[in-house]
Amino acid sequence: MSVFNVFTLLGGLALFLYGMDVMGKSLEQIAGGKLQGILSKMTASPVRGLLLGLVVTAVIQSSSATTVMAVGFVNSGLMQLHQAIGVIMGANIGTTVTSWLLSLTGLQGDSFFIQMLSPNAWAPLLGFVGAAMYLFGNERKKSVGTIFLGFAILMTGMDLMSSSMSPLAEEPWFADLFLAFSNPVLGVLVGALLTAVIQSSSASVGILQALCMTGAVSYSSALPIIMGQNIGTTVTAMIASAGANKNARRTAFVHLYFNVIGTVIFLTGFYILNAIFQFPFYHETASTFGIAIIHTTFNVVTTAALLPFNRVLERLAILTVPDGKDASPEQTTLLDERLLSTPSVAVGRAVLTGGDMAEICRTALLQAMSTTRKWDDAIADEVMRKEEAVDHYEDVLGTYLVKLSGKALSREDNRAINTLLHTIGDFERISDHSVNLIETAREIRDKNVQFSHEAIEDLNVLEAAVQDIVNRTVDDFQKGDCYAAAKIEPLEQVVDGLVREVKTRHIARLQAGVCTIEYGFVLDDLLTNYERIADHCSNIAVAMIEVAEDKFDTHEYLNYVKSGASEKFEHRYERYRGRYTFAPEENTPAPAAAGAGDAAD
Repeated sequence: MSVFNVFTLLGGLALFLYGMDVMGKSLEQIAGGKLQGILSKMTASPVRGLLLGLVVTAVIQSSSATTVMAVGFVNSGLMQLHQAIGVIMGANIGTTVTSWLLSLTGLQGDSFFIQMLSPNAWAPLLGFVGAAMYLFGNERKKSVGTIFLGFAILMTGMDLMSSSMSPLAEEPWFADLFLAFSNPVLGVLVGALLTAVIQSSSASVGILQALCMTGAVSYSSALPIIMGQNIGTTVTAMIASAGANKNARRTAFVHLYFNVIGTVIFLTGFYILNAIFQFPFYHETASTFGIAIIHTTFNVVTTAALLPFNRVLERLAILTVPDGKDASPEQTTLLDERLLSTPSVAVGRAVLTGGDMAEICRTALLQAMSTTRKWDDAIADEVMRKEEAVDHYEDVLGTYLVKLSGKALSREDNRAINTLLHTIGDFERISDHSVNLIETAREIRDKNVQFSHEAIEDLNVLEAAVQDIVNRTVDDFQKGDCYAAAKIEPLEQVVDGLVREVKTRHIARLQAGVCTIEYGFVLDDLLTNYERIADHCSNIAVAMIEVAEDKFDTHEYLNYVKSGASEKFEHRYERYRGRYTFAPEENTPAPAAAGAGDAAD
C-alpha cells in the first residue's frame, strides 16, 4: 500500500463523513415542522417513544443527534426521563438504516437489475440530478437536491475508501491486526474509540463496511467492533449533558447503560451459543450485508430484552446521578442550547415557548382587568410575578432566536423566527400594561372611586372588546393562523372607536353631574392602557401576515386595509361594531352619531 493509497483513503473518509453530514442536515431541514410535530407527541408509553425515536433517527440519520435532542428536551422540561428511555432505544434501531443503505454497495452480479441496485451505479446520476435541482430549482427543490448531493458525495467517499484499502488484503500485518480484534475486549474497545472520535455510529459502521470489502475482516473480528461502536456513540450525549440538570444527565447515562448492558448480554449469549453450535459463518469473511445484519440484530435484540426493564434503567441512572441531600426541585431550561444542533427542532421549541409566553400575557391581563372591579391582593401579586416571567421569556427567546438565525434554516423556519422576533416585544408590552392596570386598580381602591351604573356599562362593553381582541390574538399566534389574524385589525379599529366614545360619554355625564372628576382620572388611565393593548395586538397580527408574505411594511398594509379598498375589512369592522355598542343614555349625545364618526374613520 503506497502513500498515494493513504491520501486517497483520507480523501475518501473526508468525503464520506461530509456527505453523511450534508445528507443528514438536509433531511432534517426538509422535515422541518414535521420533525417537531413527531417529537411533540411523546407520551408515557415506552413503545410509542421507541417508535418515535426510530422514525426521527431514520429521518435525520443520526442516533447521536436524536439522543442529544432527548437530553435537551429533558433539560427543558418538555420530556420526562422515562419518556426519553423509549426514544433512546428507538434511536438505536433507527440508526441501522444507514448500514442497510451502504450494504447495497456489496451487491455483485451481471444482471442489470442487480447492478442498478448498487448505489455505485446510480449515485453519480443522483448527484447530477441533485446538482441540477440545487442550481435551478426553488427552495424546496434545492433542499431535495442537497440530499441527493450529500448521498452522492457519501457514496463517492465510500468507493474511494474501498478502492484505496484494497491493497491491504495482500498485507499480512493487516490480516493479523483484524485477527487480534477477534478478542472481544479489544474489539469492543477499538469500535468504541473509533466511534467516539468521529461522533457517529452510522459513519463508523460504514467505515467497517468499507474495510470488509478488502476481504480481510471476518465476522469474529467485526462482531465485537460493532458492539463497541454502539457504546462509542454514547459519548456525544454524555458530552452534551455536561452542565445540564440531573434528569438530563440521567438521560445520557441511560443511553450508556443501555448499550453497555446490551453489549454484555449479546456477546455473552452469542459466544455461549457459538461454543455449543459452532456457527459456520463465524470465521468467514464479513460482507457489507453481514455487517448490516449484525448491527440491526444487536439493536433489535437488545431493545427487546431491555424495554420491559426500562424502569430498571431509570433507577440505575438515578443511582448514578442522585438527587442529593437537599432534594431541591429540578430546574429546567426554557430553551436548551443543545437543540441548536438540530435547528428545525430548536425552531419548533422556540415557537412553543413563544406560545407559552403569549398565554402568560393573556392570563395576566385578564386577571389585572378583574381587579379594576374588585381588588384582590393575591391576584395583584400573581400579575406582578407573571410580568417578571414574561420579561424572562423575552430575554431568553431573543437571545435564542439570534443564535438560531445564524443556522441553515428552511424558509418556513426563517419565517417562524422572524415572526417571533417581531412579536415577543409586543407581548411583553401587553404584560407591562397588565401591571399598569394593577396600579390603576390600586388607585381605585385607595381613593374609593365609585363608578356610576352608566360608566360601568360603558366599560363592560369596551373591556369585552379588549378581551376579545387579546383572546383572538393569542389563539391566532399559537396556531400560526394568518387568515384569522387578518380579523384583528378591524377589531382594533372598533376598540379605538369605543375608547373615543367612552371619553365623549364621560364628558357628557360629567357636565350633567352624574360622574365625578376622580373617576375621570382613573378612566383616562384605563382607556390609555386598553387602547395600547389593542395596538399591540394589531402589531402582532400584522407581523404574522406580513412575514408570511415575505415582506414587512406595516404602514403599507394598514393604509391598504383602512383605505376602504378591502371589502373584507369593512365587513368585519361593521360586524364587530354592531357587536360592541353602548346602551343609549338620557341627557347625553346620541351614541349613533359617535358610532357613525368612528365608522367614517
